[in-house]
Amino acid sequence: MTPLERLRVEKAASDCGFERTPLEREGGLELRSAHFPETVVVRSVGELLFEVSSPAGLSLNDVDANFPVNVYGYEELYELLRRAASRGRTLPNRVADAFRQATADLPCTTEADRVVVARVGQAMFRASLLDYWQGRCCITGLEVPELLRASHIKPWASCERDDERLDVFNGLHLAPHLDAMFDSGWMTVAIDGEVHVAKALDPFARAALGVDRALKLHGIRPAHERYLEYHNRYVFRKAA
Repeated sequence: MTPLERLRVEKAASDCGFERTPLEREGGLELRSAHFPETVVVRSVGELLFEVSSPAGLSLNDVDANFPVNVYGYEELYELLRRAASRGRTLPNRVADAFRQATADLPCTTEADRVVVARVGQAMFRASLLDYWQGRCCITGLEVPELLRASHIKPWASCERDDERLDVFNGLHLAPHLDAMFDSGWMTVAIDGEVHVAKALDPFARAALGVDRALKLHGIRPAHERYLEYHNRYVFRKAA
């Protein structure tokens, strides 16, 4: 890695959430964060070509495996590092652990107390989805965070513990109309990402809602699957 490449990789790391000083690691740079223990190693393998790996398991590819990923150019590197940092901040149980720490000293004896505690959890869950899905609706790509909704896949009330309620993989970041459809069972998402609309929704309503065409959610990971299976089985309106 040339001095200029190193400088630009260090800048990308700092901008994308790996704010600690990188370490030399086997011909590359190990990127680190103060907010999560996982690391990423970037190596230059050609002109503007980088090999990015995560020995600690951030799963940078489309499956939960630790295979290196090659990216071309700094724009792709930035995108991958942003995604890796968001995963590091929102891995399973990480949000729930932060919630337990944040609410440890809050009273929880009255209904009003429990509402306050629940709102803390819901705010943290929304922030984790905003981070994980990079501020976009995960189906339409809408990039107006103020308009997006944090949708639980397995409903909050049906979750047995905070680790489920606050699991980033138990949530989708959706445009308001899709959130309403998903929450009330008029729509579901299969484990391959295909969006299915309830047959009971008439063609006029489908057209008005913009769901009269094929829609797909990109970014489904194995950790989403058990929640999506629950939604399809218990929330989605299957009856014609």
